[in-house]
Amino acid sequence: MKFLIQVNRPAYGQSTSFQALSFAKAALAAGHEIISVFFYQDGVLSTNDLTSPASDEFDLMAAWRDFAETNQVPLINCVSAALRRGVLSSVEAKENLQSHWNLNPPFIMGGLGELVTGIEKADRVINF
Repeated sequence: MKFLIQVNRPAYGQSTSFQALSFAKAALAAGHEIISVFFYQDGVLSTNDLTSPASDEFDLMAAWRDFAETNQVPLINCVSAALRRGVLSSVEAKENLQSHWNLNPPFIMGGLGELVTGIEKADRVINF
């Protein structure tokens, strides 16, 4: 089975981003495929590279990064949602005349077109 995972809530303050990561790991372990993880609405806050959890807290951002790199799963941010919430890649920072950015690989910016393409390829879309 092929899954597209959509994350709609931030990394901290709610457990949904963590639950999405746990589901993704379990799905791969069961032999399924993850087409991509699409961060949408407040879910884009899960990709802010300036997030700095305390040393005794779970670093969800690093866990997503490790998951993507280990499993070659694309982590796509909705560019419109990200820009509204102050999450910019180096490209968007330059385009918007900002001197800083807070989105780095393996996270990438994309649009709703990537979401639609992923939905077409997936057998199931799982929202968190």
